[in-house]
Amino acid sequence: MRLRKQALGTRNMVGSRVETARKNQGMKQKELLAQLQVNGVDMNASGLSKLEGQIRYVTDYELAALADILNVSVDWLLGREK
Repeated sequence: MRLRKQALGTRNMVGSRVETARKNQGMKQKELLAQLQVNGVDMNASGLSKLEGQIRYVTDYELAALADILNVSVDWLLGREK
């Protein structure tokens, strides 16, 4: 497992929660990317890494797909639920 070299960015609020939910499920980034593609979201490894690092913006389509794939609510990803 590689550690993040850059500090977290400020372009989204969901990145750290996506990473937390993914790791809690024992899912690798490659597995999440495959699920995103099955759900019609075209994202590459760099894009997901930047999303999780809060360096990249998240679209509404991506947010909805991430919530579905990770079995969490959009509100949880946005930090509105504990």
